[in-house]
Amino acid sequence: MFVISKRTNGDYKFVFTSRKGKTIFTSLSCKQKSDCEKIIEAIAGDISQFTFRKNSTPSGKHFFRLSKDGFILATSRKYSTPLMLQKGIDEITKYVLTAEILDFSADKSIFPPEEEVFADATENN
Repeated sequence: MFVISKRTNGDYKFVFTSRKGKTIFTSLSCKQKSDCEKIIEAIAGDISQFTFRKNSTPSGKHFFRLSKDGFILATSRKYSTPLMLQKGIDEITKYVLTAEILDFSADKSIFPPEEEVFADATENN
């Protein structure tokens, strides 16, 4: 699934997660949420238009950058082996067409304040 959220600086980003909820890649920062939505729409619409450029860190971890026309749109998480990296790419190409989009970018928290959740626990101590 694609998950849209806000960074601490107010910019938007999205991540693509596996079926198990693990982040596969994170987008670049976008000033507008609509930019995230347009990029997601393009990726889901035709992943074959995008390039997966594989790289390695000096410490031997493997990652890819997702780009289109030479412009980097996202960077993957670090993988321990080239095989795991390829599995991450394969998961994207297999599930991107049916991926849901979740939007957690609203300023309003979906969770109640901490004080409300733990009020009974502190009163009983």
